[in-house]
Amino acid sequence: MRVPASTYRLQIRRSFTLFDAADKVPYLKDLGVDWVYLSPILTAEQGSDHGYDVTDPSAVDPERGGPEGLLALSKAAREHGMGVLVDIVPNHVGVATPVQNPWWWSLLKEGQGSPYAEAFDVDWDLAGGKIRLPMLGSDDDLDKLEIKDGELRYYDHRFPLASGSYSEGDSPQEVHSRQHYELMDWRRADAELNYRRFFAVTTLAGIRVETPKVFEEAHAEVGRWFKEGLVDGLRVDHPDGLADPAGYLRWLKDLSGGAYVLVEKILEPGETLPQDFATEGTTGYDALADVDRVFVDPAGQQALDELDAKLRGSSTPADYAEMIRGTKRMIADGILRSEVLRLARLVPESYGLPVEQAADAIAEIIAAFPVYRTYLPTCAEILKEACESAAAHRPDLEVAVGTLLPLLLDPGNPIAVRFQQTSGMVMAKGVEDTAFYRYTRLGTLTEVGAEPTEFSVSTAEFHQRMARRQQELPLSMTTMSTHDTKRSEDARARISVIAELPEEWADTLATLRGLAPIPDGPYENLLWQAVVGAWPASRERLQGYAEKAAREAGNSTTWTSPDEDFESSVKAAVDAVFDDGRVTKAVEDFVARIDSYAASNSVSAKLVQLTMPGVPDVYQGSEFWERSLTDPDNRRPVDFEVRRQELAKLDAGTLPAAGTEPSKLLATSRALRLRRDRPELFQGYSPVTATGPAADHVLAFHRGGDGALGALTLATRLPAGLAADGGWRDTAVELPVAVCDELTGNAYGPGSVPVAEVLGTYPVALLVPADGEKA
Repeated sequence: MRVPASTYRLQIRRSFTLFDAADKVPYLKDLGVDWVYLSPILTAEQGSDHGYDVTDPSAVDPERGGPEGLLALSKAAREHGMGVLVDIVPNHVGVATPVQNPWWWSLLKEGQGSPYAEAFDVDWDLAGGKIRLPMLGSDDDLDKLEIKDGELRYYDHRFPLASGSYSEGDSPQEVHSRQHYELMDWRRADAELNYRRFFAVTTLAGIRVETPKVFEEAHAEVGRWFKEGLVDGLRVDHPDGLADPAGYLRWLKDLSGGAYVLVEKILEPGETLPQDFATEGTTGYDALADVDRVFVDPAGQQALDELDAKLRGSSTPADYAEMIRGTKRMIADGILRSEVLRLARLVPESYGLPVEQAADAIAEIIAAFPVYRTYLPTCAEILKEACESAAAHRPDLEVAVGTLLPLLLDPGNPIAVRFQQTSGMVMAKGVEDTAFYRYTRLGTLTEVGAEPTEFSVSTAEFHQRMARRQQELPLSMTTMSTHDTKRSEDARARISVIAELPEEWADTLATLRGLAPIPDGPYENLLWQAVVGAWPASRERLQGYAEKAAREAGNSTTWTSPDEDFESSVKAAVDAVFDDGRVTKAVEDFVARIDSYAASNSVSAKLVQLTMPGVPDVYQGSEFWERSLTDPDNRRPVDFEVRRQELAKLDAGTLPAAGTEPSKLLATSRALRLRRDRPELFQGYSPVTATGPAADHVLAFHRGGDGALGALTLATRLPAGLAADGGWRDTAVELPVAVCDELTGNAYGPGSVPVAEVLGTYPVALLVPADGEKA
C-alpha cells in the first residue's frame, strides 16, 4: 500500500477544474506536498460548488473536467512523483433536480418496479406505495401543476410520468394522483417524509450501498480509477450514515486493491475507531482538537465562564451536557422526526408500544447518546448506558426504553440497523449545527470533532495523546482547516488569544455591545469573536456568517421562521463594523492588540500539525493566513500565483519577517519538504522538556525512533502570557547533538541551548541533526 507523506486538499468545481488542478501540481510539488487531495469529482448537481450532491456515480463530472481532466491531473501528479487522493460520497446522492439523476428519475417514473428501487431507502408502506417529495409551497399548490413535454411540471421543477398514466384531457391533478410519487408541502417533510436522506437535507437521498448490486454500480467508476492507475487513495464521506460501515470498507479495500483509505469520522473523547474498520484512520478532526487545545490558556477559563454567565443573565455558565441533550431532543422532535417515526414503526406490534410512545423513547435515547453511533456488536455498552440515562431523565419512559433495548441491541434487527444510521444524524444536527452556535464562551472550542467542555490540554497531556496516536493511528490524517470547519485555523488561532486576555476581551465586547446591540448576549459573543477572528473581512462575508450563525443557533431566529426584528439588529451590527468609526476602531484596536500573539499561535499550531504523528493535510490556500468562517466562506477561490511567487522568494534566500504570511509559508513548505524527502526523521515520538522560568510556554517533541535521530519541533504556546512574564529569560532546551534549523539555517548545540536563541527569529523551529551526526 502506498501511503502519502502529506496531502493538499483542493476544492474542484466548475471555476477550478481538474485541469486547473493539474496546472497547480508543479507549485504543490515545490511546496513539498506529496499527494493531491481532491473534493468529490463524480457528476454532481449542475453548479454545485462542493460536489457532495452526486447525481451520476458512473462518470467524472464534465463540469469539473470530466475523465480527461482526471487523466490530466493524474498524469501531472505522476510526472512529479505525487499521488492522488479522492473524496467519495457513498451515503447519498443529489436529487434536487430529478432529471439530472438517472437513478432517481427512474425511481420516480417506475416506483417499486424501477431497477433502482433497491438502491434507495424508502418506506413505501407509509404513503401507499408512493415516495413523498416535499416540493410544494403549500398543499394548495397542486392546482399549479401542469403537463408539458410529457412531464409533470411545478414551476421549474420537472417530474417524470409513469407509462400509461396520462391521456389527452386529463387534468394535471389527476395525472399526479397516478404517479409513483406524491408532491407535498415542504413543511410536512420533518414528520412525514418516507425516504432516508443526508441529515435533514431533502435534496440528498440516502442510498443502500450495503446491497452488493448497488455497491457495484455506484463504485464502478471508482474501481476504474484504480484499475487504470489514476488514483492512489480514497477519503470516505460520512460512513456513519451507512447500514454496515465495516462491511462497506472491506468491499472498498477489495475494490481499490488494498489502497490507502480514510474515513470522515468524528471521534468523541475516549472513542476509538472500530477494529474491524478497513481504514488507515480518520480525516483528522480529532488531531485538530488536540492541537487547538494545547494553545489555549487554562487560566482564562474562569473569567470566560463568568462572562458567559453574565451574557446569559445567569449565575452560572451554560451547562453544555444539558444543552446538547436539549438540542438533540429538539432535532429528533423537529427536522428529523420523520426518521424517528420510521424507527418507531419498526417496533413489532406484539411489543405493545404505541408509535408515539416508541418515538418518544427513541428520541430520548438518541438525545442521551454520547457518541455518533454504535457499530454493533461493538459499542453495545454505550447503547445500554444511553438507555439508562434516558430512563433516568424520563422515568415515565422507563418501561418503553427497557422494551426497546433488546431490539436495538440486535445487529440483525432492522430497527437496530436504522437506529445506528439515525443517531449520528441527530448528533450532527443537534451538536455541530445547533449547540456549537449556542455554546459561545470561546469559539476555538466549538470546532467539528471537538469536545467544547475540554477548555485546554497541558503539554504533558498533549504528549500522551501524540504518543498514543503514533502507536495506534500513525497513518491517520491530521488537519487544521477543512471545507467543514466552523472557523479556519488562523481565525481560531486569534480567538484562542482571548483565553489569555479575558478581561480585555470582556471590555471590548462591552464596548461593541453598547455601540451595536443585539438582543442575544451569547450570540453577540459568538459574532464578535468571529469578526475579530476573520478581520479584515468583507461586509458580504460577515453578513453571510452572521445570518447563518443566528439561524443555526435557533435561539432568536430560525431558518424556517426568521425573526425580522432580530435579524435587522444583527445586520445593523455587522454594518456598523464598516459604517460606524467607533465600532471599526474597537474591532481594529483589539485585533492590533492580539495580532502578534495570534500569528505566533498560527505558525506554532501549523508546524506542530505538520510534524506530529499522522499524515498532515494542508487545506487549499492555508499556507497563507486562513481566517475563513464556516462554509461557504471557507470554500472561496485561492490565489495560487501569489503563493507561488512568495515561495520563489523564500527559495531565493529571502527570510520573511515573523508574523507575516510568508513566515507561515516558510514553516509550511520546510516542514512538508522535510517529511517528504526525509521520512526517516519522522519514525517515532518523544517529548522534549524545556527547563527554566518559561518552560510551560514551550511545546517540543522529537520524532526519532528506535534510537535514531529525528526531527525536533519547538513551538511557542501562550505567547501573550510569555510576553507579560518577561519573555524566555533563562529557559533552555537540551540538544543531544548539533542541529540545524530548517527555517533559518542557524546551527545549535549540542548541549543546553537558550530557547531565546533558538526562537529568536520565529516562534517556532524545525531542527534536524547536522550532517554526520549519529545517534
